[in-house]
Amino acid sequence: MRGPASWAVACRKPDSTIAVESHPLPTLAQRHSWLKWPLLRGCLVLGESLAIGLKALMISASFALEDEDEEEQLSDRQLGWTMGISMVVFSLIFIMLPVFGTRLVESFVGNLSRERPLLFNLIEGALRLGIFVGYLLLISRFKDVRRVFQYHGAEHKTIYAYENGDPLIPREIDDNYSTLHVRCGTNFLFIVLFLTIVAHFFIDLVVTGGFLLRIGARLLAIPVLAGISYEAIKLASRNERSLVFRISMLPGLALQRITTKPPSLDQIEVAIAAMQAVALPTEPQEGATDTPVA
Repeated sequence: MRGPASWAVACRKPDSTIAVESHPLPTLAQRHSWLKWPLLRGCLVLGESLAIGLKALMISASFALEDEDEEEQLSDRQLGWTMGISMVVFSLIFIMLPVFGTRLVESFVGNLSRERPLLFNLIEGALRLGIFVGYLLLISRFKDVRRVFQYHGAEHKTIYAYENGDPLIPREIDDNYSTLHVRCGTNFLFIVLFLTIVAHFFIDLVVTGGFLLRIGARLLAIPVLAGISYEAIKLASRNERSLVFRISMLPGLALQRITTKPPSLDQIEVAIAAMQAVALPTEPQEGATDTPVA
């Protein structure tokens, strides 16, 4: 769970007790004010979220194995390599593979990238979205991943209860709140995927070089798209009751039906423990949300 000033991990240990570990949020933006500029702050938040997520997984694994030896913890260098490899795999699957797929379509219907660039990018975007949804559906069939998705749903339910000022009681939380939340990272990912269709259309109009040059331009656009997506969510969330906001969040909420599952009461107890560790910050950071997010 990530709060305005800190983030926390709670997990169920083999002896059924709940272990909680919390840490202050990174202060890079506080040390370098230019990182708070629009677009840049979105890239920073994305990078920080990836780093925190990996560290949280390592902490959870340590508790689950009853092994908290510092030598087993992920070093900053190992964390950097893990994030780098993850980005390469992401680029191969969600950036390059749809382009190759669209090129394959071109071999049957002609040179769309030159003659009909909008259609080319619509096909590429549809392939990318299809691969993403297919990937989520595939991994959701694995027992361990489904359990992760249940914890995701527990987090959302607990956040709703906190936002409404209700007592954090597992049964009441489970009965009264949904697993779908408008500020979920799934919404962020969908906005990024949608913006790639628009961005790649203009990239293909401007970048007239070869195939590899276009691939490179697409990769370079990822941080920019992440920054724009962050600003879009930040702007829309200022008025969550507006019709525009509710309509724009519908696709992301639909995807959350895959990435969240109904939790058990003991999973909600774990989410409550994480919430209580971050719900009372002392010094909120610039650009942080008012309530904890999963």
